[in-house]
This record gives sequence, C-alpha cells and structure tokens, in this order.
Amino acid sequence: MSGVVIIGGGQAAVQLAASLRENGYGERVTIAAAEAAPPYQRPPLSKAFLKGEVSSANLLLRADNFYTGNVIDLRLGDKATAIDRRGRKVQLASGRSLPYAHVVLATGSRNRRLDVPGSDLDGIFYLRSLADAETIKARLGGLTQVVVIGGGFVGLELACVMRDLGASVVVLEAADRPMGRAISQKMSHHLMEAHAGSGLDFLLGAKIARFSGASGRVAGIETADGVTIPADMVLVGIGADAEMGLARDCGLAVSNGIHVDDHLSTTDPAVHAIGDCALFENPVAGRRLRLESVQNAVDQARCLAATLSGRPQAYRNVPWFWSDQGDRRLQIAGLTEGHDSSIVRGDVARGRFSIFCYAGERLLGVESINQASDHMIARRLLASRVTLAPEQAADASFDLKALAVAAEKIPANA
Repeated sequence: MSGVVIIGGGQAAVQLAASLRENGYGERVTIAAAEAAPPYQRPPLSKAFLKGEVSSANLLLRADNFYTGNVIDLRLGDKATAIDRRGRKVQLASGRSLPYAHVVLATGSRNRRLDVPGSDLDGIFYLRSLADAETIKARLGGLTQVVVIGGGFVGLELACVMRDLGASVVVLEAADRPMGRAISQKMSHHLMEAHAGSGLDFLLGAKIARFSGASGRVAGIETADGVTIPADMVLVGIGADAEMGLARDCGLAVSNGIHVDDHLSTTDPAVHAIGDCALFENPVAGRRLRLESVQNAVDQARCLAATLSGRPQAYRNVPWFWSDQGDRRLQIAGLTEGHDSSIVRGDVARGRFSIFCYAGERLLGVESINQASDHMIARRLLASRVTLAPEQAADASFDLKALAVAAEKIPANA
C-alpha cells in the first residue's frame, strides 16, 4: 500500500494526519505543502500577530517533533503540480512523485484580487499567509491613513487592529452593509454602529475605480462616483475562491469548490477533499456549500480520518464561526442566511446579546456578541432534534441551558 498523500499544509491537512495516527492508521502519511513555513494557524494573522501579541513560533499548529514522532512525512516548499489518477501518483514541483492509495486535497482558498488601474502600486496588501502578515507588520510604523477594502470578517478584524494601532481607518464596502452575506441585518447594523462609535469610518456601496500613487507607492483611492480617499496603506479583503486547479486539471467535478459526497470523496473514490476547497452537502443548510472556517477544516479532517481508518462516517457537523473585532467577539452557530424572522435575547446596549434566526418555526442559527454560553447552547441544540420555539427564545426567563442538557440525553438515532 502507498498510504495517504495530503496536499496542503493548513489546519485541515495537519488535523487529518494527526487523526489518522490517533485512529491507528498504519500506512504511510505524507503532507505535501507549497509553503516553506511549518504549518501554522491563520486566524491570529489578522489580529494578535499584527499587534505583536504572538510571534510566528507561537502560531505553529504542531511542534517539529510531532511529525517525526508520528512518522508523518512533512514536505515543505514543494508544491503539488498534478495528480495522475490512473497511475495513482502526485507530481511535485521538485520533479519527485508520491504514490498513493488515497490522496486528499486540503488546498484551501486564495484571495480574490482587485484588477483596477494602480493595483500594482506599493502599499496595497492582501492577507493570506504568514509571509503576507510579516510584510504588513513590517510597514506599520508611521501609518496615518489606512483604507480597508471589504467589510467581511477579515476586513473588519484588520480595520479594528489598525485603529488600535493609532491609524485613521476607512472601510470601503461594495454592499449596503458590512458582512451582509454572513450575518443578519440586525447584527450587521449593530457592529457597524459599534465600530463607527469607536473611530472607524464606513463608505458603503463603494466601487473602486482606481488607485492613485506617488513615486510608485499608493497615495489614495478613487471610487466610481468620484470620491477620493487618501491612504498610505490599503488592505484588501474581498473574499476568497477555492484552490481547485489540481482537481479540475485531473478531471474531477468542480464548481464553487471541489465536489464531494457525504463521506468527503470526490467523483474518484481514491481522491478526497476537505476544508476551504470542498463543496459539500450540508444537512443544516439543506444545500451544497463551501465553508472557510477552522471548525469545518478540523471536523472534516476528523471525519475523513475515521473513514480512511476503516470506520466510515458521514459528515453532518453543525457549522460554527467566530470573529474577534476589537472588544467584541462575534460567534455564529449554524447558518442564518435565508431567515425570515429573528429574536434578540440579552443586553444590546452593553454589547452582550444573541440573535436567534428562524425560517418559520425552524431555528437556522444563532449570532452572539460576547455571549459564549449562548453560542455553546446553540451548537448543542442545532446538533440535536430538540426544537427551540421562537416564543421560547423570546422569553428571557426560559432556561436555554436546561433545554440543551435535555437535548444531549436524547440518543442520536431516536
């Protein structure tokens, strides 16, 4: 047997390798990573790392001796360039090839780029890798005016960090509200008002026409309607696309990601995909989707490890997310897109509350600000068959924790 070859060096890849060994998988396990840096955490790059609260060494997912101690062949800086499905080999940029019984695509995603005049000026940055974060961090001294393009999770995290470091910050968002595709209108408006109150400026409905510069360096941004905003640094966060070139080139089904079944196998049963690049059927949402989150990467890795170790599992996990934005921690359990009603529970004025989002009588998801207990309860309820009715969520005296405890006592096959 040739074992498992994992393409990618992020959270999903490392978790899969670790879980395979934990499950007693005895064949060869190889991680082929394009980056030269040992596998690291990405979420802190937009927050604690830029603020100097953690070093690159603190970001490592595992110590070096983890890989050697678990007989995991970690190949860094050697990008996979092709998958030979007939010959069951992965071709690497170095010219070497890796035979496999199973190959797992954990290739993640890549930043969408702005293609407008001036987009090649110095001082315009995208954040995806540790190298990106180190470049941005090295340029933080003396900044006065930062423009963040994109009001999603990463954009707002970066905006809050730049504000905390003393810069004047303007957030440009193409939609009519920040994080419009990810959270409810109520939560979006709350966060925008809170951030505006702490010094961030927002320009909504903004379409970038061009960047202006001086001596090869960015100096400002002009929008399509003629608004000019000065900038000595621009941070762009306008979303990401799945890294699926390898899958497409070897003939696998792809669209907004690499198509997988409920056991995370592609249209070739010897090839699998997990994490940001995988497009999977989600029973919570009732449709195919692609999730960019640590939870999804880790849970899919554990699920696939069980399957490859001879204990097949279908992926059914409830999605959850978080985003630290200044003094507010946003946590989301489930998927709130498509809700037709919502109930606020908690103290909005103090910034400690949750929004329960429903489609009819069905709870789709819960968005919480600085309410970790609500978030954990929501995850337990959404994973169970217990119903939280809208009138119960609206009743401040109703014991959510007791309902969640009761839910956990019900057998999964009941």
